[in-house]
Amino acid sequence: MKSTLSEALFATAALLLACAAAWLAPQAFVPLKPLITPALGLVMFGMGLTLTGAQLAAVLRHPRWLLLGIGLQFVIMPTLAFVIAGRLGLSAPLAAGLILVGACPGGTASNVMTYLARGDVALSVAMTAASTLIAPLATPWLTLWLAGARVDVPALAMLAEILRIVLLPVLAGMLLRWCLEGVARRLARWLPGLAMLLVALIVAIILALNRPRLAATGTLVAGAVVLHNGLGFVLGYVGAALGGARPAQRRAIAIEVGMQNSGLATALALKFLPPLAALPAALFSVWQNLAALGLAAVWRRRR
Repeated sequence: MKSTLSEALFATAALLLACAAAWLAPQAFVPLKPLITPALGLVMFGMGLTLTGAQLAAVLRHPRWLLLGIGLQFVIMPTLAFVIAGRLGLSAPLAAGLILVGACPGGTASNVMTYLARGDVALSVAMTAASTLIAPLATPWLTLWLAGARVDVPALAMLAEILRIVLLPVLAGMLLRWCLEGVARRLARWLPGLAMLLVALIVAIILALNRPRLAATGTLVAGAVVLHNGLGFVLGYVGAALGGARPAQRRAIAIEVGMQNSGLATALALKFLPPLAALPAALFSVWQNLAALGLAAVWRRRR
């Protein structure tokens, strides 16, 4: 428990420090923009290294909760983003960026947060893996459907990019673990820490790129991100409860629904959408970790 809590605190501290550095010295981070895609690919490779057949088999024996969680995630988060963007009157790029965040798969930090919250960790791992494997089809299609009227969404190109920077690295990590388990175990010891630093770097680069725009739209975008993430937690928990899930499963599903792979959203927004569309993903990455830590602290004190 202590090591996992330390990882979560380390990730949050790294994010906050990176964001502060990007805000104070944006010129140091802007030239690092080409590193975003390879950094995300390495994070996904690390995720693949951590997946084992035993973890996933435990959940697949009872697929009802996995299917419920995945269904809630890809229904609740894109729909919330669409409604919030319309209600708050976000500009077309910002609305598209928020919708893209909602259409992305679960984030890797959700597994740690689920453990801290005393949720069903096996279900959380299975949901993260399954949503990542579904993302090449679900993310471009949902973004095109909900944001296509606002901005041009090249869905097919987006699908190919997700395959390249998400699915292939995850499968490569799983293959390495299957072929060379000893090597994979040694790599898996330090890759999570590296992944946290890489995510912090990605967010810092996005903040640096959007610093001038953030001054004008920061409050509005921050409000949209807080609403999106908070309602995702709430509706994920309520949906799981209505579906008959036990408390530990409700917590896992709520955290998986509320936490998104904002690094993927950032990379896709920078490549396929207007530059401002990456801002919601960057803010979401910072806020979701702070909110999830608070939620986990509350749930950890309860039976």
